[in-house]
Amino acid sequence: QVQLVESGGGLVQAGGSLRLSCAASGSIFSIYARRWYRQAPGKQRELVAVITREGNTTYADSVKGRFAISADNAKNTVYLQMNSLKPEDTAVYYCYAVINSRTYWGQGTQVTVSS
Repeated sequence: QVQLVESGGGLVQAGGSLRLSCAASGSIFSIYARRWYRQAPGKQRELVAVITREGNTTYADSVKGRFAISADNAKNTVYLQMNSLKPEDTAVYYCYAVINSRTYWGQGTQVTVSS
């Protein structure tokens, strides 16, 4: 059974850093469109970062220059390095991927940034 498992969330002070991980497991023949989303209380889920199979990356304007998405294809794992965190980055972060032509979401990991 294919699944995405996230880790690395937590509580951090403003200006601090966290690194999220999202590991894909199961029978994986293809994986692409790897993304991170986040959802703050009372707000819609928003796209944060994308990495393609070729390694090209894109970011939401709100995180450009502070967040970095990367992937270890050998481990089927994608990372989100978050630096210079702000209270407005507080949200549940979800990873997303298309695996074997189906879409999958992780269970979400809470990131809380205190001021």
